[in-house]
Amino acid sequence: MAIALDDIRQAARLLQGRILRTPLVYSPTFSRLFGAEVYLKLENLQKTGSFKIRGASYKILRHREAIGPQGVVAASAGNHAQGVALAARNAGVPAFIVMPEWASLTKQEATRSYGGTILLHGKTLGESLEKARELSAQGYTFIHPYDDADIITGQGTIGLEIVEDCPDVHAVLVPIGGGGLMAGIASAVKALRPETEVIGVQAAVCPSAIQALQEGRVVRVEGAQSIADGITVKELGRLTFEILSRTVSRIILVDEEHIAEAVLFLLERKKVLAEGAGAVPLGALLMGETQWPAGAKIVLVVSGGNVDSPLLGRILTKGLVKGGRVTRLTVELPDVPGSLAGLLAVIASHGANVLHISHNRHVPHLPIHVTLVTLEVETRGFAHAEDILSALKASGHKVVS
Repeated sequence: MAIALDDIRQAARLLQGRILRTPLVYSPTFSRLFGAEVYLKLENLQKTGSFKIRGASYKILRHREAIGPQGVVAASAGNHAQGVALAARNAGVPAFIVMPEWASLTKQEATRSYGGTILLHGKTLGESLEKARELSAQGYTFIHPYDDADIITGQGTIGLEIVEDCPDVHAVLVPIGGGGLMAGIASAVKALRPETEVIGVQAAVCPSAIQALQEGRVVRVEGAQSIADGITVKELGRLTFEILSRTVSRIILVDEEHIAEAVLFLLERKKVLAEGAGAVPLGALLMGETQWPAGAKIVLVVSGGNVDSPLLGRILTKGLVKGGRVTRLTVELPDVPGSLAGLLAVIASHGANVLHISHNRHVPHLPIHVTLVTLEVETRGFAHAEDILSALKASGHKVVS
């Protein structure tokens, strides 16, 4: 099955005024770094904080008359839940959202605030999805998160906007989870500009799309937890696989360190708050997996910005470590007054900041009057950290690691 360009245009007309036309922003910093004209499609600024409301709104509005009094039902731990809840409220229909028992309180409250009624059910998202399908047999209209022609068509409006705002786009990098976002964008972009590369980007710990395209069939992968939790989907949909097989140029896998670094880069360099899944396209560029002709226009789809504050803190710390801006040093010190002060003086003289320090006097191999001191130090990067390390060694300190 193909998604027709006319259908995507119809979706754009229907959604006009109901969703935001998100900005396509040029980044001079990223352009200098990567040797191309880099643009960001900021779906993190969309209503509910992600692209999901596009497909959900189109699905519900298109079938509004056929939806029964019970309303719609969906299963999600995050962005799809919020998108369906708000889309249903805007259309005047009830929304029943099944969330796994471990769904974060932040996302539960956000879903409720958009008008959704929540049922916590299941240890896994698969169990939540099974429950939602059971409810659909009782009169609820089921809204699939990605493997649905209307959902894909709605997401395709992003592709329309990209080509309208950047008619000579050379490549578009899109996060892939279940494949609905990629299938929609690729359908629109390839219909309007066949020569444009549409490149999928996945978290390396859950490579369901790249394995499916390599094997020529939908495959299920075990996967693992990722910073980009929004795209750790263990298998593509049947429909999304069919569309991706025809339209995707290639897929790049991005490791956790580069995803974290990308979140940090977006926040620091562009003041853009992206969730892990939304930062994955930039992570692909940071890995150096791509090369472009001089002046090529590259669009990175920042698919969402919904990230819990505690998780954001951990991601940013990981990004700082990846960039060499937080480093850990372990030093053997004489356990006498003044030793620690001397160590800290060397670090301070080189303009570094100590974030955390701990002593361990109970290491079996150490002499009785020696303590092991571990410091977490904030630096300006790898070169600065090397300068500090050299200074410590030059001052007679025994650096263990």
